[in-house]
Amino acid sequence: MCRYLPFFCAFGFGLAPLTEAKFPEDFSQPLKTIVFGSCNKHALPQPLWSVMADEQPDLYLWLGDNIYGDSADPAVLKAKYDAQFAQPEYAAFRERTPILGTWDDHDYGENNGGSSFPAKAESATLALDFMEVPAGDPRRAHEGIFGDYTFGPEGKRVAIFLIDDRYFADKPGAGASLLGEAQWQWLESALLASDAQVNLIASGIQILNTAQPYEKWGNFPQDRQRLLGFIRKHGIPGVVLISGDRHIHEIAVKRDHETAYPLIELTSSGLTHTWRDFPGEANPLRWGDVYRELGFGLIELDWDGSRFGDGQPAIKLAIVNAEGEVVNAITLPINTLKAVN
Repeated sequence: MCRYLPFFCAFGFGLAPLTEAKFPEDFSQPLKTIVFGSCNKHALPQPLWSVMADEQPDLYLWLGDNIYGDSADPAVLKAKYDAQFAQPEYAAFRERTPILGTWDDHDYGENNGGSSFPAKAESATLALDFMEVPAGDPRRAHEGIFGDYTFGPEGKRVAIFLIDDRYFADKPGAGASLLGEAQWQWLESALLASDAQVNLIASGIQILNTAQPYEKWGNFPQDRQRLLGFIRKHGIPGVVLISGDRHIHEIAVKRDHETAYPLIELTSSGLTHTWRDFPGEANPLRWGDVYRELGFGLIELDWDGSRFGDGQPAIKLAIVNAEGEVVNAITLPINTLKAVN
């Protein structure tokens, strides 16, 4: 066990043996169904795991606030991760569903925390251990928990880019960096190298919506402009954005001078609690309505166009409620997610 959980063993912490490591093992098969979510308290009821399991997903993505650790004490964080890991519905879900993910502030350990958080290195180890990231994975070899994975054969590939929006983050401001230069070098190189038809960027906080007054990429305008400008300049095809954090669910679509094609972002939050008395806020990019109840995000990939693609490969992004019903969705042909010369 210490080979996979070095931090726990070094500090004498115990952990129940894993029944089956559900880090993805087969990257050769095309992804058809991805589910994702955020804002999850281990001590609250968790009714959505069985609903997500009904979708028979090929992959689940954690998008942050996976626990509410809110502590610089590694023992506190570990105890909460242990409780979530053993939560019965989640335990059943992870035994049959491959899992990847990133974090946000509460599982990082500090509300709105950034690079000055004193326990960030220990917290990163705990987060990767919780998601059962193997010892030899590249994410274990650098600071922070960013990383990328590619699934599927040629012509049916999905690349997943997991953003770390905490470890390197400056205090928000006009010239502040959210990602830090080392993470930027990884992200730009990985996007340029990708031959995937869909490049899925997963961020703990919202990327497109700049109108809301809370945490967002818009509080780091230089980094937000750098991301959008890089995608446009290099014609990176198939970029789709997903995020969490907000305790509401919404879809945003951006198509203007900053984009080479429609950029879509699905924000899904939360799994155990939401902002039920959300008063509303402006978002000129919003597609459909805000959903305020428990729910999760769903991505369906129709590679041969036989399900909903009208004969051509298509992608569907949906918000799904606790009854398994789609409450908002958008579907596009995958070939429209690229620059037109």
